[in-house]
Amino acid sequence: MRSISLRITRLMVNTRVTPNSLTYLMMLTGIVAGAALLVPGIAGAVLGALLIQLYLLLDCVDGEVARWRRQTSVTGVYLDRVGHYLAEAALLTGAGLRAADLFHRDGATAHWEWAFIGTVAALGAILIKAETDLVDVARIRSGLPAVQDTASVPRSSGVAKARKAAAALKFHRLVGGVEASLVVLAAGIADAVHGDLLLTRIAVGVLAAIALVQTLLHLASIVLSSRLR
Repeated sequence: MRSISLRITRLMVNTRVTPNSLTYLMMLTGIVAGAALLVPGIAGAVLGALLIQLYLLLDCVDGEVARWRRQTSVTGVYLDRVGHYLAEAALLTGAGLRAADLFHRDGATAHWEWAFIGTVAALGAILIKAETDLVDVARIRSGLPAVQDTASVPRSSGVAKARKAAAALKFHRLVGGVEASLVVLAAGIADAVHGDLLLTRIAVGVLAAIALVQTLLHLASIVLSSRLR
């Protein structure tokens, strides 16, 4: 995406568009991507995936414009983080609502349990990000500097090996906005072939399970590392 974003940034730096306005647009695009999943059929899955790619592009461009103009700010960093929270939560919630079949595609009532499962996945994705961000909050409120990357290594050798194995598998990345949108897209294509929502429901269930497991593992990884010392 950087090879594309740099071309867009080159055009943006000569306009009156501010970095923060690009960040607001990024936030809106991420939220709309989640809402797009409510469009029935494969069209909704394709639209959601495309909008997430646009969200990713804007996420690159706003920072590049800010650095080029030397307009980086605490407000910009804050809005960027909020944008990531909202986009990922909207996408996973939208996936759950898609699996719930709100438009009664199968002729029955909506399956609201899938909306709940999608919301659980969204909550897990938010908590994972919050666990990371709250490390610096806790440190600063305790009078300590921001955490260094070296502090992320767990003190226990067993936990360190487990963390390394999890990082190698990269399963935790599936609940990220870009990866999750591609999972939903793949499920949407499969559902279009089978004529139901089975694969979308399986995908939502898997994403929710990964989000819950990763929330617990990430919390343990932080507590057992040197990040809070």
